[in-house]
Amino acid sequence: MSKTTNKFAPEVRARAVRIVLDHEGEYPSRWAAALSISAKIGCSAHTLLDWVKRAEVDSGKRAGVPSDMAEKLKALERENRELRQANEILRKASAYFAQAELDRRFKP
Repeated sequence: MSKTTNKFAPEVRARAVRIVLDHEGEYPSRWAAALSISAKIGCSAHTLLDWVKRAEVDSGKRAGVPSDMAEKLKALERENRELRQANEILRKASAYFAQAELDRRFKP
């Protein structure tokens, strides 16, 4: 689960990204465009630029791991961690019961 809350709907994010990309030529830099547009929608310029960068990665215009692949990777890492924990528990239980079986057999 994310540590931050997403207070902006995906539609608002997509629209803000589209506005930045469509109107960045009207500003001296992308940062200036993000400053202006972020003030209008109520987020920080850094956040808006992160959204723009993520959209560019997802569309293939910028190098990086697309969001869907990052989510799949995160889910697989979580599943791997859970399976390792389950294996460790089973290994310890097996050793415990094997020792108990050995103790029970050899007692006179």
